[in-house]
Amino acid sequence: MRPSFDEIYMNLAVTLAKRSHCVKMQVGAVLAKDTRIISLGYNGPPPGTHNCDEEWGNVGCPRDSKGGCSLAIHAEQNAILYAAKNKATIDGGTMYVTLSPCLACARIIFTAGIKQLFYLNSYADYKGISADEGIDFLKKFGVDVHRMKLDNDNKK
Repeated sequence: MRPSFDEIYMNLAVTLAKRSHCVKMQVGAVLAKDTRIISLGYNGPPPGTHNCDEEWGNVGCPRDSKGGCSLAIHAEQNAILYAAKNKATIDGGTMYVTLSPCLACARIIFTAGIKQLFYLNSYADYKGISADEGIDFLKKFGVDVHRMKLDNDNKK
């Protein structure tokens, strides 16, 4: 059976997540437009800094004042930043991400003009919070959001 582009890109996001050096959560993102890949990303530190698993072993990078990673850039941010750095047109694009975006990433996704988002897993479930604030934000401001389920062994 022929996979849809949505399935192909989400499977790619799952594979990209495996490149992450984060010991807490590995996340992958694919940014596409008109059935073409614009950019890829996974969570991790900025180039030229430390890989968390190599520098801090199984404990990961030090936490910031809010309990988040002090070093990592989220997968969605990495994909958007790489596209911008290479002057790719993001406006009207679609993002595929293995973990629903946090509120900060949702604001960036919206501001970048991304019109559709597919995600696999819930950030709220991962963090143990009551709502997916990022998903709620995107839906409130007109981004077309879909939770996907993959029917293969690439589930994360």
